[in-house]
Amino acid sequence: MSAGPRRRLAGRLRVALPPAEAFRLFTPYGERDWVEGWEPRFPERVTDDTEPGTVFRTHADGAATTWIVLHREPGRSVSYARLREGVHAGTVGVTLAAAERGHSDVTVTYDLTALTAEAEADLAAFAAGYPAFLRSWEGAIAAHLGEAP
Repeated sequence: MSAGPRRRLAGRLRVALPPAEAFRLFTPYGERDWVEGWEPRFPERVTDDTEPGTVFRTHADGAATTWIVLHREPGRSVSYARLREGVHAGTVGVTLAAAERGHSDVTVTYDLTALTAEAEADLAAFAAGYPAFLRSWEGAIAAHLGEAP
C-alpha cells in the first residue's frame, strides 16, 4: 500500500459456490441480491450486464458512481472502471478460483486514485478498512446463501 493519491488494494474472500455460480454475485444485477441499497441504473436497456462497454451508475453514501465493464470471463473474472466524480477514479477487478468443497476463492482488487487532496484522506481510510470491508462482503454473501454465521 502506498501513501498518496493512488491506492492498490487486494484481498480475498470465500464463497460457498463454485466459480461458475459465484460469478453472478459480482455482476451489476447479481450484487442486488446481497448488497443492501445496491441498485444499478443503466442509461440503456441491457440484456447482459457484464458485456464489456456496458455503463451503469450507482448511488451510495450520498454520491453517484459511474461504472464501465472493462472485461469479463464468465465464471472466472470481471473488471470495471469506476468514477466517483470529484472523489476518485480507477478500477475494480474480481477473480474467482475453484476451492475445496465446491467453493470459490475470490480476489477483489481496487486500484483507485484520489482526485482531490480531501479525497486522499477518504481513500486512506478506505484502505485501512479494506480487510474488514471484504469480511463484510463475505458475511453478506453467506447470509444471502443461507449459511450459518
